[in-house]
Amino acid sequence: MNAREYACRLLLGSFNAALAAADPLYIVPRHLPADLLHRSPAGRTLVVGAGKAAAAMALAVENHWPENAILDGIVLTRYGHGLPLQKIAVFEAGHPLPDEQGEKGARAIQAEVNKLGPDDLLLCLLSGGGSSLLSLPIEGVSLNDLRNVTMELLRCGATIQEINTVRKHLSALLGGRLAASSRAPVLALIISDVTGDDPTHVASGPCAPDPTTYPDALAIIEYYDVHAPPAIMETLLAGAQGKLNETPKPGDASFDHVENRVIATAHDSLLAAAEYFYTQGIPAVILGDSVTGEACDVARVFAALVKEVRQYGQPWKPPVALISGGETTVTLRENRRGAHGEHIGQNGKGGRNTEFLLSLAVQLEGVENIYALACDTDGIDGTENNAGAVALPDSLWRAREMGINVSALLACHDTHAFFHQLGDLVVTGPTRTNVNDYRVILIL
Repeated sequence: MNAREYACRLLLGSFNAALAAADPLYIVPRHLPADLLHRSPAGRTLVVGAGKAAAAMALAVENHWPENAILDGIVLTRYGHGLPLQKIAVFEAGHPLPDEQGEKGARAIQAEVNKLGPDDLLLCLLSGGGSSLLSLPIEGVSLNDLRNVTMELLRCGATIQEINTVRKHLSALLGGRLAASSRAPVLALIISDVTGDDPTHVASGPCAPDPTTYPDALAIIEYYDVHAPPAIMETLLAGAQGKLNETPKPGDASFDHVENRVIATAHDSLLAAAEYFYTQGIPAVILGDSVTGEACDVARVFAALVKEVRQYGQPWKPPVALISGGETTVTLRENRRGAHGEHIGQNGKGGRNTEFLLSLAVQLEGVENIYALACDTDGIDGTENNAGAVALPDSLWRAREMGINVSALLACHDTHAFFHQLGDLVVTGPTRTNVNDYRVILIL
């Protein structure tokens, strides 16, 4: 096995270890308390959920639920992430932009929750992606309005917390409104894909108190100069003026019968990856599970650290694996508009992980024996079907031999094309989990 094959085996092996640590089929059963599993058959357990892991989480519940206990429900997941279930219906819907299927599924969830009584149980299964999938617009806001403002927020570089602040105040179920509408006790099992692992931010917190306000949402729209549809602006302004009910806040009595339990995090997966490297005889350092910022800027900082390690053996001596998680962003700088408000530009198909990797490769050109992987744990980086990619010591050289204009691809955020042409994409298919991005830089 040559050095390239050895390094790639280590990179992919560590990613698989990170995914295994976040597998709903492994995690969920450990968080179904015995008293819930032996409820009286007279009580109904309604399972509802939203997110990229929702179908796998629901399957885990079905597999471990007593046969004589009443169980049914509805979960929403991204297209292609569904599974065949026996008792729980699965709706596949749009992500990252909401669509009619998501609205239909969310409305069905709302109707079933409204039927519950105090002797029933509402079991919510939440994971990353739920904000889009569970988008049931409040009165006065259309689905198209919600799609448009979501698209604008995604393009402008707003953080996921900022995007969710806006979505919470435009949705009938997000921002704690789902749990607040239930007369039954609520247990929410949460796979976190956000930095800090706060339940209010995962899937926009359908079961968690919301500390944000209509004025906060309006300020985000104004700060990023978002061209929101008139109905959106009218709704946010009305809310800021106290004309609409706020999302339920911390301390609200409606949460007295609600438990939000985070069952998987990015840090858990990073620990599993680090343990994998140790079993392979490679020391591993976790740089953090909450790395944020522009992908190219994060790459620049990491490259400086790698050079220090390579040149001076400080603060760690090679071989060493530098592991990190979190969620970087890619702001699409080209934001010109046509006469009818449409976007005009030539932005490509790259995701934040491939943008990080190509930026890192450029910064580390000429530094020997550096291998890197960056992948989204949900199996989708950006708009294409790859989880991410690997960057190898000869990536730039091979690209130039093929006539690839590296700087041009970076400038228009078409980093998918770079790794696709090299054959260095990582394709997993739907992983049916989501604990955000996984990055590793292997210094041999």
